[in-house]
Amino acid sequence: MSSHDVVIIGSGPNGLAAAIALANAGLSVSVVEGSSEIGGGTRTAELTLPGFLHDVCSGAHPMGILSPYLKTLPLKEHGLEWILPEASVAHPLDHAPAVLLRRSVQETASALGRDAGRYTDLVSPFLKNPEGLLADALAPLRFPSHPFQLMKFGLAGMRSASAFANRFKDDPARALFAGCAAHSILPFSRMLSAAVGLMFLLAGHMEDWPVAKGGSTSISRALASYFASLGGTIETNRMISSMRDLPVARAYVFDTDPVQMAAIAAEILPARFVRRLRSYRFGPGVFKMDWALDGPIPWRDPACLKACTVHLGGRIEEIAAAENAVWQGRHPENPFVLVVQASQFDSSRAPAGKHTGYAYCHVPSGSDLDLTEIVEKQIERFAPGFRDIVLARNVMRTKDFQAHNPNYFGGAITGGVADMFQLFNRPVTRLDPYSTPNSRIFICSASSPPGAGVHGMCGYHAAQSVIRRIKP
Repeated sequence: MSSHDVVIIGSGPNGLAAAIALANAGLSVSVVEGSSEIGGGTRTAELTLPGFLHDVCSGAHPMGILSPYLKTLPLKEHGLEWILPEASVAHPLDHAPAVLLRRSVQETASALGRDAGRYTDLVSPFLKNPEGLLADALAPLRFPSHPFQLMKFGLAGMRSASAFANRFKDDPARALFAGCAAHSILPFSRMLSAAVGLMFLLAGHMEDWPVAKGGSTSISRALASYFASLGGTIETNRMISSMRDLPVARAYVFDTDPVQMAAIAAEILPARFVRRLRSYRFGPGVFKMDWALDGPIPWRDPACLKACTVHLGGRIEEIAAAENAVWQGRHPENPFVLVVQASQFDSSRAPAGKHTGYAYCHVPSGSDLDLTEIVEKQIERFAPGFRDIVLARNVMRTKDFQAHNPNYFGGAITGGVADMFQLFNRPVTRLDPYSTPNSRIFICSASSPPGAGVHGMCGYHAAQSVIRRIKP
């Protein structure tokens, strides 16, 4: 068996980012992938009808275009093209115009009525050096490069989403924030749920939330192409069940969840550490639908067509109730539904005149319910006549997500709960969260800091940990 400096198990964005960082440091690197296709959460497939391309998991990529590491790589030269919509998010309301998150703070605030000044006062201070804030936020716990800015963000974001939203008086601003906060997949009563909402608002003012031309698979293909240009190798269809299945290497980096890493490396890790890996909390899962459509989604407010991402759930009270129900093991009757309409901006996703659509809602871990009726009812609420343009549909329950990508344990797509007990100290509390008691074993998946998102920062920081250990 060939020998390498580093072998990476898993080819998601974090695994590929780690591979590139290590190869650029002069190390020989090989990636092994159990699936027939690379990419993890960034894959695209014809899930409904021929010629209709659907992102199997991640669709819109605010952190992909803003990633402090990915934007340093020549991915455009390797085929990655970001397509920017006119607005990042549209949030329709029942009895009022939809509110849009636009790159311009002034344009966004102008639609928020008497909350316009409050919104501007909230986001403007963080936009004086947003790149610095993002670099500090998408890093493991350490002394930040911009401590005062990060401290200010932390003081605001450590609050619960419900408490944070009380700074706004009317539904439009409260709803816009709530839709962004729901990306945390935390109850709105939990501390730190506000941080996710605030960060996504800021991301929308840094850059419009993009899609990758041709599908999210373009991201993984560009990363893999650049990695190959550095001399790296990738092997697919190679399932790993124990360390004996891996090539000889000086270090191994797992782009897997903690439970899989524990199963594979149990023989060379301390039993206590393995138990802690196996007790990792994953949180709720998702139920997802993809549609082949005969035309654009017929939103009641046509302004929704200006955004790639549409948050459905109405007022903050409804969204908070839905997210809380999921954490109590219940399926809400009116779930928060996240819609991505990529073909509205990327014509390569569907045949001429046709469109694709995707949506998901949060569900209890391991849920096996078919929520087709509930999800489509929520869309019809804001886009009457939607069902009339559906040509075909595809459903993914939690078990389908886990089958597609074993990292999505119980259907959890975020790499695990990101609350105050498991945000920076994921997967196990250590000074170096990417390392293990075995100096040759590391983790770089979304189950390590900074967590979920197609940004590659978990992989980049894990690579620095490996370099410190094995480089002379």
